[in-house]
Amino acid sequence: MHSRHADLVLTGGPVLTPAADASGPDDRRPTAVAVSGDRITAVGHPDDVRDLIGPKTEVVDLAGRLLMPGFQDAHVHPVPAGLELTQCDLTGTSTADDTLAAVRAYATAHPDREWITGGGWSMEAFEGGTPTKEPLDAVVPDRPVYLPNRDHHGAWANSRALQLAGITRDTPDPADGRIERDASGEPTGMLQEGAMQLVGRIAPSAGPADRLAALLHAQRHLHALGITAWQDALVGDFLGMDDPSATYRAAARDGLLTARVVGALWWDRERGAEQIPGLVERREALTHGRFRAGTVKLMLDGVAENGTAALLDPYLDRCGCATANRGTSFVDPARLGAYVTELDALGFQAHFHALGDRAVRDALDAVEAARAANGRTDTRPHLAHLQVVHPDDVPRFRGLGATANMQPLWAAHEPQMDELTIPFLGPERTAWQYPFGALLRSGATLAAGSDWPVSSPDPLQGIHVAVNRVLPGESGPVFLPGERIGLTAALTAYTAGSAYVNHLDDTGAVRTGALADLIVLDRDPYAGPPEAIAETRVALTYVGGERVHAAPDA
Repeated sequence: MHSRHADLVLTGGPVLTPAADASGPDDRRPTAVAVSGDRITAVGHPDDVRDLIGPKTEVVDLAGRLLMPGFQDAHVHPVPAGLELTQCDLTGTSTADDTLAAVRAYATAHPDREWITGGGWSMEAFEGGTPTKEPLDAVVPDRPVYLPNRDHHGAWANSRALQLAGITRDTPDPADGRIERDASGEPTGMLQEGAMQLVGRIAPSAGPADRLAALLHAQRHLHALGITAWQDALVGDFLGMDDPSATYRAAARDGLLTARVVGALWWDRERGAEQIPGLVERREALTHGRFRAGTVKLMLDGVAENGTAALLDPYLDRCGCATANRGTSFVDPARLGAYVTELDALGFQAHFHALGDRAVRDALDAVEAARAANGRTDTRPHLAHLQVVHPDDVPRFRGLGATANMQPLWAAHEPQMDELTIPFLGPERTAWQYPFGALLRSGATLAAGSDWPVSSPDPLQGIHVAVNRVLPGESGPVFLPGERIGLTAALTAYTAGSAYVNHLDDTGAVRTGALADLIVLDRDPYAGPPEAIAETRVALTYVGGERVHAAPDA
């Protein structure tokens, strides 16, 4: 006889459900959830689950802590992030001296490494965001060094690396990148966008065992932050980054992938529609278990800090005058609509990298073309980053059914914003940055992600900034106060919104019949001030009713 007892009951704390207003009266909120197998079988109050508790039921006392759906990261790079943690990790440095000291220390500690690789340095640590090869030569004179910056749209190389790559004053810039040069035309050691590949392609690649270890390390870290599913935003070969597809396939095959993962297959921007049959083949070959490869990633532009985000009007110079630079379109806008229409007809989701207002418009135009040709398919296209959005394009997201995939940690005053971005955008476009509030008010669906290792993968830090528009631990000034969103809206973006993008319709909400992808926070963030959201930690994480993380004091 099949037992009617639950496998797991969590009780004694508020439950965030779609139907309950978590900021409303406590007696309206559920306080108990039962799980059998991998599904939620009851949501209610202690009396509703008491009869479901048997001798083998695990009972968790929430003790007033919030139970909610697992977070989902809609734009992340776990394998490169995991690899960087085992290499020369510069994510904790903030000045030029700190950065160089960390490189020197790593090189000294690893005399056997033929190359010094890793990355994550901050652009604001260096004048104009562009360090030069000479300081790097001083700390590592004998071996090649190749270090992408925090946003991974530029890389810093020493003289030995440039020499091995054959980069000289006579080397032309690639079509999709730029070799920074001094006044005499000599390469400085800074490589932007596609120029990174000139060195990246000769730097050593990690082996299969190292990549798998990196994925599993990253997975443990993400589970500890309450993340139960994610969309890997780059599954393919790009700028020397290792293709993680074989790693995911092995992890899914061997039962090591405890998260639910969607892989965004890389659109080779040097090719056209002829690559689509290969993408169809890769979708079929890679989809297995908890890994699905039904998305295509189209990187339309670069980043504002190095002048490659695609803008409708020119960047300004330091004097506030218009330049001749409108940024870079990596995919021909005249052909983008046809590409997206064909992908959409084949059932692929389009995941756009779109920072500048021209890239955002190009992406929306492509979605509009696909809708006109194919009707309203269920491919759920989404646009990530959305740094500058022209006000005319804000209502188009809802109208076209395009999801706004936000990386909220970037929407705050910090040196990269204040010194390397705002002066070159000017006041009007500065006010169009990261318009989460305007998008929400227009009826757009919001999803959320981190872009880790570009920025922290901790959803609660992102939620803190989405609500406050101030970085955790800081008190102001608030960056565009009108674009703040409420706590419920931010939590929804990181749960139901990202679940929608990931086509994981049985997740993202605590409801009877849904998959038991659940987290327990160490407190109820609704009970504290918005300024304290980032102090919240994740105590417990479950995927399909299986515990995948427990904090030491859980």
